[in-house]
Amino acid sequence: MTSLVQTLATAPSSVGAHAAHAARAAADGEVAAATGATSLAWLLVVLPLVGAAVLLLGGRRTDRFGPVLATALSWGAFVVGAVVFLAMLGRDGEQRAQHVQLFDWVTAGTFKLSAGLLVDQLSLVFVLLITFVGSLIHVYSLGYMEHDPDKRRFFAYLNLFVAAMLLLVLADSYLLLYVGWEGVGLASYLLIGFWNWNPAYASAANKAFVANRVGDLGLSIALFIMFFQFGGVDFTTVFAGAEAVNGVNQGFMTAIGLMLLLGACGKSAQFPLQSWLGDAMAGPTPVSALIHAATMVTAGVYLVVRSAPIFTATPNAQLVVVIVGAITLVFGAIVGCAKDDLKKALAASTMSQIGYMMLAAGLGPVGAAFAIFHLLTHGFFKAGMFLGAGSVMHGMNDQVDMRRFGGLSAVMKITWVTFGLGYLAIIGFPLLSGFWSKDKIIEAAFIGEGWRPWVFGLTAMLAAGVTAFYMSRLFFMTFHGKRRWTDDNEHPHESGMLMLVPMMVLAVGSALLGLVLGPTGAFTSWLEPVTGAEPEGVHPVLPIPVITVATLVLVAAGAGLAFLRYVREDVPVAQPAGSLATQVARRDLYQDAVNEALLMRPGIHLTRSLVFLDGKGIDGAAGGLAALVGGTSSRLRRLQNGFARSYALTMLAGVVAILGALWVMS
Repeated sequence: MTSLVQTLATAPSSVGAHAAHAARAAADGEVAAATGATSLAWLLVVLPLVGAAVLLLGGRRTDRFGPVLATALSWGAFVVGAVVFLAMLGRDGEQRAQHVQLFDWVTAGTFKLSAGLLVDQLSLVFVLLITFVGSLIHVYSLGYMEHDPDKRRFFAYLNLFVAAMLLLVLADSYLLLYVGWEGVGLASYLLIGFWNWNPAYASAANKAFVANRVGDLGLSIALFIMFFQFGGVDFTTVFAGAEAVNGVNQGFMTAIGLMLLLGACGKSAQFPLQSWLGDAMAGPTPVSALIHAATMVTAGVYLVVRSAPIFTATPNAQLVVVIVGAITLVFGAIVGCAKDDLKKALAASTMSQIGYMMLAAGLGPVGAAFAIFHLLTHGFFKAGMFLGAGSVMHGMNDQVDMRRFGGLSAVMKITWVTFGLGYLAIIGFPLLSGFWSKDKIIEAAFIGEGWRPWVFGLTAMLAAGVTAFYMSRLFFMTFHGKRRWTDDNEHPHESGMLMLVPMMVLAVGSALLGLVLGPTGAFTSWLEPVTGAEPEGVHPVLPIPVITVATLVLVAAGAGLAFLRYVREDVPVAQPAGSLATQVARRDLYQDAVNEALLMRPGIHLTRSLVFLDGKGIDGAAGGLAALVGGTSSRLRRLQNGFARSYALTMLAGVVAILGALWVMS
């Protein structure tokens, strides 16, 4: 482990502060064709995709072995990723990015686009996170879904998601990324609505699908503008055009940046497209851990960091990214303070933590590496806490109301310890993972000029205190205080080893991953060729020790207040009315009401108006013309009755009409 950290920490870098090496290398034609183990990177996508195909097409015949096969193939993808990672370590920093050519994809005149994979430091971080955490969740699901009659279909959807997410992060063009992007959305929809016999769950799946379609529209518009502006949608062409000194239309660049951000907001549940995430907890708990904590919701962060050359070229769009992240981290923290549903409180926490990542990603090289670092550590401790929530539900007859828990630490000791390590990590307890990643984002937020470091830095710091309060509230209400469950309905007990072992592994990562990669600077050095080096001589507007101490004081204050409120005092089993602020937070700050008033209702009226216009206007005009022609022909047809006297009379009338016309004219 020590030699690995040293290798990562000493990785060379030769790029400037505002350049992305992957983009620059691609523009200069420096990304070499993959060789050796890296040439097998296509297996990363194929293995889980084969698993999904076998389970879905094999039908009931795969019920017995399907879940185990899906789990094995997911672990197989992790092994391939680990081999590719080791092969990358053997190359110099500037030569680590390699390209895997798959096939010629789109050919239209002079436009040609190949399908390929870009294996570099950034994509490989996501590969290892997705396959390792995803495989642990597969193992957990073997126990969690053991008695579900449709578990084969569940594991097929899990494999489909893993394949789509890997395609998203490995794609070498925005169009291929879009394919993975849509695949992830489809898998999310299928998994959220897995128990679609429940109308509420089906509605939650539809809500997530529609909200993500709004974001996907933004991403598709960005692709259109890229093609119009640069003549291509592959990373090489787009990044080279974005970094060009001359000929870049600032308006188009800003539009591309904002549309990419809209896509990121949909997938990562950022303001104003965040309302779907809480309802997405309707899916089985392993889904919440895999998709809505560790992987899918991080796709937007990946998109922003990968598109660094674009955002560097448009400071206005870059500032909007930071603003959206700041709003969302505060939004999620406030909502999390009022939720009594265990999974929805964790969902609000996820929304807030992704906000931290988005804020850091928008800061450019001073924060992008820390955004990915926090994404990595968050993937471990948040997935661990969601699996812990599933363990609590498993032992409490699927109860999710924290007001009916309390004192579970005495009967679910392993769940308590593993969940507790994740809780301490997310609040930034010293030396645990969140301390090394989230606190670095807070420091980066204090870097800048004018009003920005004070607004964004103080926002990130204060939100850390609120995070400590609502996460402590969640932890204390669930595991400490007086027992509030009813013995007649709930008989809390520890989960089986298939569920506990993944929780233990994730708990170890929650505790030690940041300590291994943070103080050494290994992770930021590893990503530096992609995210860019931090500019020299740039420092926060406050001394770093002051920021660290102030943050820890706020964290201690938040945790202490939660201890006084939810351990020292009795927790009411029935939800109290609460203050006006509490009621607003319980309703997600009326986000659904705002969406309904501003988007849904006007959209319904607009749709009905267009349907009426189409039916009575366009179709009505066409139908009326057809009816006129048909009616006229029917009337004229009556004159063709076959009687000679009628024809003679018609001829006489015609002659009289002609003579009358000539007389008038003369």
